[in-house]
Amino acid sequence: MTIKNARALTPTRRAFLLSTVALAAAAAVPHMSQAQDETPRGGSVSINIGTEPPVLVLIAHSAGAAYYISGKATESLLTYDRSFNPQPLLATEWKVSEDGLRYWFKLRQGVRWHDGKDFTAEDVAFSILALKENHPRGRATFASVQKANVLNSHEVELLLSKPAPYLLSAFASFEAPIVPKHLYEGTKVAENPHNVAPVGTGPYKFVEWVRGSHALFVRNEDYWGSPKPYLDQIIFRFIIDPAAAVAAIETGEVQVSTANLPLTDIDRLKANPNLVVDTTPAAYSPSIARAEFNLENKYLADIKVRHAIAHAVDKDFIVNTVYLGYATRLDGPVSPDLAKFYNPDLPKYEFNPAKANQLLDEAGYKRGADGFRFKLFIDPTQPSGPPKQTAEYFAQALGKVGIKVELRSQDFATFVKRVFTDRDFDIAIEGMSNLYDPTVGVQRLYWSKNFKPGVPFTNGSKYFNPEVDRLLETAAVEVDPKKRLQLFSDFQKLVVQDLPTLDIVTPSVITVYDKRVKNLKIGVEDLWSNGADIYFEG
Repeated sequence: MTIKNARALTPTRRAFLLSTVALAAAAAVPHMSQAQDETPRGGSVSINIGTEPPVLVLIAHSAGAAYYISGKATESLLTYDRSFNPQPLLATEWKVSEDGLRYWFKLRQGVRWHDGKDFTAEDVAFSILALKENHPRGRATFASVQKANVLNSHEVELLLSKPAPYLLSAFASFEAPIVPKHLYEGTKVAENPHNVAPVGTGPYKFVEWVRGSHALFVRNEDYWGSPKPYLDQIIFRFIIDPAAAVAAIETGEVQVSTANLPLTDIDRLKANPNLVVDTTPAAYSPSIARAEFNLENKYLADIKVRHAIAHAVDKDFIVNTVYLGYATRLDGPVSPDLAKFYNPDLPKYEFNPAKANQLLDEAGYKRGADGFRFKLFIDPTQPSGPPKQTAEYFAQALGKVGIKVELRSQDFATFVKRVFTDRDFDIAIEGMSNLYDPTVGVQRLYWSKNFKPGVPFTNGSKYFNPEVDRLLETAAVEVDPKKRLQLFSDFQKLVVQDLPTLDIVTPSVITVYDKRVKNLKIGVEDLWSNGADIYFEG
């Protein structure tokens, strides 16, 4: 297919009590005729997502680049407004038992898969269990789901072994896609060919994936939310080169760019009257930049050394010089973009090289004849951009207090192997996602039981504190929201004191797009939503 030019164009259990509900009257999405809906229809939008993902459906993968694509074809049960309130998608009603051990969903009727088959509760039950078995995060997210029972063709219940108070937030389309049972059952889910050629219920149907170039999706004319979607098609481009990425958005080759735009070009792009530079946080999955210490290193195992490093580093300098102001200083493990769980009152390690020198002296590491106390290696997660620039600054700052630092650069795959498999690192400069709840996105990084060599994005520092473990494990099952928030607040205070990692900044999420593209970001899922509301004006 030729790519069009965008410019041309019912519960029965006695103990089951209502905890959370969306009434059907509020949940139903009315089907309007095209005459009733005056939103412009037609046109094409190209979105540069930079890195080409390995798959297009995230049923058994967590590739970040695929976040933008997966939900356009394969939807989930819910979506979320800007306050994280669940909204109907494939589910129209939902209830959670008071003890948090039963979730019930009533499903939307009249929905068909892209191949014409009917969508039913069988698909939902199958997908939840497939996520639990195959998805890198789903194994933890759905770990307490013991059964997924089909009650009738459009009702399903999930029975849990223990409460999972975060679970109702886990049904975003890119995070928990519902896939067709009739195409996945009896196959190896992670190897199913429809992971690269999606068949879903979503507003856009897969047409082609030209490796190294683009993936093309066209309007689903049989979409349950008709007259949506409004666009004729969405094209996902894979432009990695920064200069080419900037040129593509400036010339109109793409209408939306989410990746590989140098920060030094942002002010110029802001001055372009045809473009919008958007820095709205992606609250469903906010990212943080941090320095992870390998606590198996004899120097870094000393808390005075870690505290000294914290005082030797000027985070405000990093915000202003490395990120050119497109970041927020971070003093704990939870991003302020995850506002519900963020603790703004944590102790801060202010920039104080004299204090750093004092702590290193107290730890017994005197300067040698060459002026250095000892040597460390530092590894950035990327060989260019803010990660490498942050590592370069660390090397300079630590050198001034007598710590000799050698910077090593490598590609992302080599970095992941070095840190999480080989454990051949001292300080790693890395980005991590908090995700939508600390139990899902933060616990994995500090829980001692999640030190798993060979598994990326786990407790790479090999941090162990029994009280931290207790707080995290208790919060994971605590159904009282106030008690849960207090547990996470106490956790943040402890890890800031222990400092197994030095949290640095929350980078701004920068999206540049043609001002004629409307409804690009709705709700906390940001550009990772199903995209049904996007339209092209003019």
